[in-house]
Amino acid sequence: MVHVNIFDTTLRDGEQSPGVNLNQLEKLEIARQLERFGVNIMEAGFPASSQGDFEAVRAIARTIKNSSVTGLARATKSDIDIAWDALKDAAEPRLHVFIATSPIHMKYKLMKTPEEVINTAVDMVRYAKQRFPHIEWSAEDASRSDLDFLVKIITKVIDAGATVINLPDTVGYTTPEEYGRMFRYIRDNVPNIHKAALSCHCHDDLGMAVANTLAAIENGVTQVEGTINGIGERAGNASLEEVAVALNIRKDKYPYTTNLVLKEIKRTSDLVSRLTGMIVPPNKAVVGRNAFAHESGIHQDGVLKNAQTYEIITPELVGVTSNDLVLGKHSGRHAFKDKIDQLGYTLSPEKLAEAFTAFKLLTDRKKEVTDEDLYTILTDIQTATIDVKKYELVAFQVQYGSANLPTATVALTTPEGNKVETARTGSGSVEALMNTLEALIEEEIHLTDFRLSSVGQGRDALAEAHVKMTVNGSSFSGRASAQDVLEASAKSFLNAVNRVYYNQKAVVQEPAL
Repeated sequence: MVHVNIFDTTLRDGEQSPGVNLNQLEKLEIARQLERFGVNIMEAGFPASSQGDFEAVRAIARTIKNSSVTGLARATKSDIDIAWDALKDAAEPRLHVFIATSPIHMKYKLMKTPEEVINTAVDMVRYAKQRFPHIEWSAEDASRSDLDFLVKIITKVIDAGATVINLPDTVGYTTPEEYGRMFRYIRDNVPNIHKAALSCHCHDDLGMAVANTLAAIENGVTQVEGTINGIGERAGNASLEEVAVALNIRKDKYPYTTNLVLKEIKRTSDLVSRLTGMIVPPNKAVVGRNAFAHESGIHQDGVLKNAQTYEIITPELVGVTSNDLVLGKHSGRHAFKDKIDQLGYTLSPEKLAEAFTAFKLLTDRKKEVTDEDLYTILTDIQTATIDVKKYELVAFQVQYGSANLPTATVALTTPEGNKVETARTGSGSVEALMNTLEALIEEEIHLTDFRLSSVGQGRDALAEAHVKMTVNGSSFSGRASAQDVLEASAKSFLNAVNRVYYNQKAVVQEPAL
């Protein structure tokens, strides 16, 4: 059995998905869950891109102990210096440095000759080696690069100190056969390839990212890169949970092992979906809502007689549970603390008290409290920003009916501490509420997306709202949960606006690029 390392780039490539903007606390919560999931390496961000990203990478590097934390850098000394400052306190700091190698990228993007690209790559790997014990070098757009040129540059960057060679299918162009052949060619023709591990990084533009990843593994790759739920730029990346389950279910075809804890898949998927606002399609493999649903009568009959007739993956394998009652209104603080520990959360005494209060409020309104409800409460508390000026909802009231013009009245406290109140109308109750909020907020706001979903099942399920908007010309997303759909809607709107103030605190000074 060959061991394959898992390189998760949800916090870097995944966060580059349009409309996704995670704050530091949200990134930390995802990082902790990725550590529980068992990823070997997590790419925490691109430290040189902004002060906010730098601080998030540094916080993750200082927090995570059981996974190697890495950051992305362009092939420039300033990027590498900033990455080292962010990562130097990590348990196992590592750098991911890249440069494009395809003819079209070298000519039109870099405007460099092939020899200049080689010299830059070698110089920057050698420079990074003065500090970083582990250096991954990526040939951007490798799948459209000349193979003999790849052999030449890979040989030289390994000599310069690269310990991992990553050959990405950056634009999702290649096929499994072509991608596998590229890795075979590199293994057969790079004389010092035994000194470095081979890695693959696939995008899903043609829907072949997972297939290409498996083809790469079959051809000698010992590190695979991807994201949770396959999120990422354009059509996204290879979905790590799909790769992991394929390797597990088809051991007869793929004799490879990973460190991933498969029962953490559903929890990891749900957390990433909740914090990014990117809803998992119901029919998505492994983690979709319908992944274990059988509507056809023939299928249902077969599953009832023997689940293996139509179910090759058991729900329990990936952490899907029955959502039984876990705690109730008579549960005390000690029982609540024990449950929090079982779920893997570590809360400060202050946050534990806050979570217990939120739990008790929920039990007053909801008869059955499930793990999903607790995950929602704990995630909201762990990712709530503190010591940041922001708008807060004091009260709201909405009047509407089939014969009445919907009207919302809202009272807020402003970031300056003032209380403001007004009323507005709309064509529906949600629009009236959001028109009122917009009237109370000084920033220029344009709402671009609004979605509501339920946490769990039943008429008393928590409502979760996600919004996307531009605030003063910049894109932000917001989310919130509450038992009332209008309250969740209002709080998600304010959550997005308040990210402006969080970013103002985080972005103190832009690093040199």
